Amino acid sequence: MQKDVLLTPEGLDKLKAEIAYLSNEKRREVAERIKEAREFGDISENSEYDDAKNEQAMLEARIATLEEKLRSASVINASELDSNVVRVGSLVSVKDDAGKSLNYTIVGSTEADPSQNRLSNESPVGAALLGRKNGDTAKVQLPSGKTRELKITKIDVA
Repeated sequence: MQKDVLLTPEGLDKLKAEIAYLSNEKRREVAERIKEAREFGDISENSEYDDAKNEQAMLEARIATLEEKLRSASVINASELDSNVVRVGSLVSVKDDAGKSLNYTIVGSTEADPSQNRLSNESPVGAALLGRKNGDTAKVQLPSGKTRELKITKIDVA
């Protein structure tokens, strides 16, 4: 059984859009590839047909996974958030022990994108920041075994 998936309203829209794209456009493309591959003749020795069928299976698995996430999704309501405590949906400004300022948006694992500073609530940094207040210091255990300290300087609603 899948755990609850935490999503921001934007994440929910993205998830629905991806399901719609895969279910409509991508399914048609794959079906067309299968049709074309069948026209090449004997499907028992037809690598194009095998590739298209494999793509179809992966596509259907991806759609099923996304639909399951959608069914178990809990959408974060921005009006329920406050800027006193870090929660999923918070935009957090921190300073690390070297004095470098960083901004993170705490999101559910489905929406995580570290390259965009969108950290999962389950990641080491995200988990360390959750529940903290402005001015608190969070200690994050790094994979190297060292500890990193992040001082929260500001909390906003993302």
